Amino acid sequence: MSTPATVALTAAGIPFTSRAYDHDPAVTNFGLEAATALGVDPDRVFKTLVAEIDGRLVVGIVPVTGKLDLKALAAAVGGKKAAMADPATAERKTGYVVGGISPIGQKSRLKTVLDETAELYDTVLVSGGRRGFDIELAPGDLVRVTGAVLADIAR
Repeated sequence: MSTPATVALTAAGIPFTSRAYDHDPAVTNFGLEAATALGVDPDRVFKTLVAEIDGRLVVGIVPVTGKLDLKALAAAVGGKKAAMADPATAERKTGYVVGGISPIGQKSRLKTVLDETAELYDTVLVSGGRRGFDIELAPGDLVRVTGAVLADIAR
């Protein structure tokens, strides 16, 4: 499956594994659905969330088993005021639909913070740019392709 995320990874020469599954339209917890469908430890599956920090959009990538700590995300990028971004704004800026927002290959490259627990695993899974499609790659490669910083942003 080709998405802007897979195109970006291929162009950067970063190895990854495409992991597709049948998405159930009735399911709204996309990350846990992916973990279950793919038979992967949910702690290794990370969700991509877009927040607004002091008026600018920032991406937070956290395990699907936890929640994004907005204060910690703001601190990680030197900001103060944080709130989740409007879903329509997140879709417009990233070029992806909610539930399929990939941290890779976004239309507008946003400042990105990856929860430090990603380093506990040889590989992690993130959205590949569509609901029902994840990408598995090494955390260091995810940091490299997104320009992410590592910080404790999950609770």
